[in-house]
Amino acid sequence: MKKLKFVVSLTTRDNDYQMEQASAAEEAAQRFGADLQILDAENDAILQSQQLLKIIQSNTEAHPDGIIFEPVGGTAMPQVARAAAAAGIAWVVLNREVEYISELRSTYKVPIFSISSDHEQIGRIQGSQISAMLPRSGSVLLIQGPAESLAARQRTSGMYETKPVDVQVKLMKANWTEASSHKALTSWLKLSTSQQALIDVIAAHDDSMAIGARKAFQDLTDMNLRSRWLKVPFLGIDGVRKTGQSWVQQGLLAATVIVPTNTGKAIEMLTHALNTGTLPPAKTLTAPKSFPSIEDLARKPIQKSQAAKTT
Repeated sequence: MKKLKFVVSLTTRDNDYQMEQASAAEEAAQRFGADLQILDAENDAILQSQQLLKIIQSNTEAHPDGIIFEPVGGTAMPQVARAAAAAGIAWVVLNREVEYISELRSTYKVPIFSISSDHEQIGRIQGSQISAMLPRSGSVLLIQGPAESLAARQRTSGMYETKPVDVQVKLMKANWTEASSHKALTSWLKLSTSQQALIDVIAAHDDSMAIGARKAFQDLTDMNLRSRWLKVPFLGIDGVRKTGQSWVQQGLLAATVIVPTNTGKAIEMLTHALNTGTLPPAKTLTAPKSFPSIEDLARKPIQKSQAAKTT
């Protein structure tokens, strides 16, 4: 049987979930005896497109059997996808709903499909966590992913579905990394309005951004203000065992949402498809879960308005 070769393109190395995605891909490639190349797009959609086109258009190296990628930008690069399919390269999109897949599946014979976290359900779980901690009213600071990210928009939408109606939400954007969240929160803390903010829970669209926010509060020189902010519960998403889940156990986060990696599943499905000639479903969703459970969170009421105004 032919030894398969796959390329996995991930968004960044500066994110614990993306690092876990890389590890899962390496483990699966080893398990199925496939060659693997992992690319880092450095959170740059143009760079990601250039990296993949270089591989697809190469005349000096053998084409990979499949490309598995998690898009950085607002689109899932339909032109690059079409170029890959035309070159006989299978195409798998991670963590994005993609409209062009059905068209390409009807035109080309190579496997083309998507595997995604259920981002709206992830948001609903985070909203339920907020509801367990603030069952009637309160205020949440939500650190979102970038504006062009569909996953970020879906997580926010899901959160609004399940949070209590009387819980107010203040939105802030970062870029899926600890450093970007730290920078955003540091800038916000310099505003006079932040000094009067009453925030009961700080929620972030991933664990690394939650930790970045926490570190911004740790940098405060006003020890009284610093102490009050650090008593506010922090919520994250991703729930990687060595980071997010560990941070919950250490008390750095109050809760996270465990989001299964999908690179390993993609390699498994793609290997089976290429070896058997059977096409997988066009779309597969993974199931997230709360850590700890919503019931456990509800048993631990929080003291509201921990970050009281200082003026």
